Amino acid sequence: MFKDKFEFKRDFTQRVVELYGRSVEQSHITERYIVLGEMVRDYASIHWKENKEAIAQLEAKQMFYFSMEFLIGRLMTNNLMNLGIYDIVRDGLKELDIDLNQLEDMESDAGLGNGGLGRLAACFLDSLASKSLPGHGNCIRYEYGLFKQRIVDGAQVEVPDQWLRLGNVWEVRKPKHAVDVKFWGRIEMVKRDDGRIAFNQVDCEHIRAVPYDMPIVGKSTDTTNTLRLWSAEASDILPANKDFRQYITEVREICQNVYPDDSTEHGRYLRLKQQYFFVSAGLIAYFKAHLRVYPSLDNLPEKVVFQLNDTHPVLAIPEMMRLLMDEYDYDWDSAWALVNQSIAYTNHTVMAEALEKWPVHFVQMLLPRIYMIIEEINRRFVEQVKVDFPEDDGLIKRVSIIKDGQIHMANLAIVSSMSVNGVAKLHTEILKNDVMKDFYKIFEAKFNNKTNGITHRRWLVYSNPQLKSLLDKTIGDDYVYQPEHLLNLMKHVNKKKLQKDFLKVKQERKEILAQYIKQVTGIELDTKSIFDVQAKRLHAYKRQLLNVMHIIYLYQKLKSDPNFTMYPRSFIFAAKAAPAYYFAKKVIRLIHAVADKVNNDPRISQFMKVVFIPNYNVSIAEILMNAADVSEQISTAGKEASGTGNMKFMMNGALTLGTLDGANVEIHEHVGSEYDIIFGMKVEDIEDLKQKGYDAWAVLNNDLELKAVVQSFVDGSFSTNIEEFRVIYDELMFRNDEYYLLQDFRAYVEAQQEVERRYLDKEYWARMCLVNIAQSGFFSSDRTIQEYADEIWKIRPISD
Repeated sequence: MFKDKFEFKRDFTQRVVELYGRSVEQSHITERYIVLGEMVRDYASIHWKENKEAIAQLEAKQMFYFSMEFLIGRLMTNNLMNLGIYDIVRDGLKELDIDLNQLEDMESDAGLGNGGLGRLAACFLDSLASKSLPGHGNCIRYEYGLFKQRIVDGAQVEVPDQWLRLGNVWEVRKPKHAVDVKFWGRIEMVKRDDGRIAFNQVDCEHIRAVPYDMPIVGKSTDTTNTLRLWSAEASDILPANKDFRQYITEVREICQNVYPDDSTEHGRYLRLKQQYFFVSAGLIAYFKAHLRVYPSLDNLPEKVVFQLNDTHPVLAIPEMMRLLMDEYDYDWDSAWALVNQSIAYTNHTVMAEALEKWPVHFVQMLLPRIYMIIEEINRRFVEQVKVDFPEDDGLIKRVSIIKDGQIHMANLAIVSSMSVNGVAKLHTEILKNDVMKDFYKIFEAKFNNKTNGITHRRWLVYSNPQLKSLLDKTIGDDYVYQPEHLLNLMKHVNKKKLQKDFLKVKQERKEILAQYIKQVTGIELDTKSIFDVQAKRLHAYKRQLLNVMHIIYLYQKLKSDPNFTMYPRSFIFAAKAAPAYYFAKKVIRLIHAVADKVNNDPRISQFMKVVFIPNYNVSIAEILMNAADVSEQISTAGKEASGTGNMKFMMNGALTLGTLDGANVEIHEHVGSEYDIIFGMKVEDIEDLKQKGYDAWAVLNNDLELKAVVQSFVDGSFSTNIEEFRVIYDELMFRNDEYYLLQDFRAYVEAQQEVERRYLDKEYWARMCLVNIAQSGFFSSDRTIQEYADEIWKIRPISD
């Protein structure tokens, strides 16, 4: 383990020679990157070993976070910083005539997810390790990421995201911990000598699950936790009734990419297969590890908790029952008691269409024993509901796990878990009072809120060194270790020099972003303009379309009224649309069509420009979030569970322009209306409107400017093919404006006008940004994780 730059240079030079048989001077940049990554991983492995030994010695309770996604981004900078060796490595490489930044740029963003769900999971891992809490991740080692987004003629084109092209320098393959996972087949019931029934899955397909472990390094702590990624390989037990080549193909596709296309039956089976594969492997491996330390599984609730991140890992519940009963000889009641006390569930959506359901015959065929267990959980639950609530005849139908030929995964999670949490105050209240109100009536004590958070280390300390330097000079660096100390900035927000210095920092970050945008899109932005940013997965309820409609409104205003003027604005979008989501892909096409008109008009482009940054990922977010002046958080009230992008923008000093939705509610509580801009209908307004009846055509016909905006979708304003954007027009007008864009449009225009008024007052604007930064400590994932640890997981730090 090197202690200074001299030892580092010696070790680095030696590793290059040993690994590639050449000198540092002759080595290729990819070879240098791989050597550095492996050296850093090995450096972390010392603590990794000690961490595992300490957990066993202390018999500490651990948490395992089961999630289909872990969007961990690049780890080189993060690990060097957390280990405290960044300067040693940078200086040592410099003396070898190597630029560390170039090696950092060689790393691909890990293709382990899609959006906020995976980014949240990654933030949690960072906070767990940094707070010395024994918590680990469990996921799939996807061969390809979701997809790499290219823009061709203004349209999204998906190409493979080959994130493993240079391998993964952080992982260690652990074949000794490989396990077999079973699919298909049938169940034979055999009476045992003791009178109990044994359930044997026969004629099944075995797939080998091999773990690849990645160290998760904490900041300035000896704690190094584990992210375990499972890869599918052929088992030694081959299927008797299947062609070998077909079997190999089926094995490989399990880990091919996250969220395979589910528009076909094969694709849906594959998704179900993925979900069972990683939870089964994770549980089998943990039970074996547990028994290496303890004599039995009786003490599971005292030693482990499995947190299910959304419904994708919910098959862990029946799988844990199967293992306990079929493999470890527990009876139903004893197994159920252990499951009930060891599994917790996080809900991430209030949208009915996003609450996972699986056709009964899918689970019966693919996972026959698992289906039997789910059926029995449902039978026992329904019988108990009959006893406890005899007066409510409809309750059983509403809360059943199996109904209408489908298995409702959220229902299974709620019935079986010890804790059910939402991810923002508003979201949790909607769960309790609307979406899951029947379950709240039955299991009131299970429900709780854990507002999401972000790791301030990645999203402020490491990605915005200019702001970190300013904060260090102003309030010291205690906030790096205890983010709540950002509140100390409130004592300084009125200081004129600090305000000027902050604006200089923001200007520098805007110039860095503008340079990147010029490089990838060819569009040159005025860095003195307002950088208005909306960066998130493209979906109708997130209302990127509302943003575009406002841009069209401004464009039409500038074209029709020679006296109309505005402060220069740069509208910046970054988003991926799901490959099969036709509407979302059309919105991306519309953004580019509007951008072409706006950016190529000599007069209009003086006032505004429109940019779409392709292939949005964690690394792009790290230069985008800290350059924003305005954070667009404009989802339909009641639809966004929490959001974490809003927190990242806030932490870097951007104004939240948003609806009262998700965590925007809590941001508003912290900064107040003086330092954010909230517009549009609230949840209760939408409910009232639904009761009264909503007529999108009436709203449109009462606002001529709005009507002109909507008409531009189908009058050839932005395409020579007038049918090009017909689907967008129809979405608004013939689905009765499902997400209330028309209803909120005028309020949004007024909110945007308020943005400009505030921006022109530089003293106010700087103070506002500083207040947002000061208040953002609450939204650190360190706070969120501590709440989980204290209230749900009951885990404690394993070192000081």
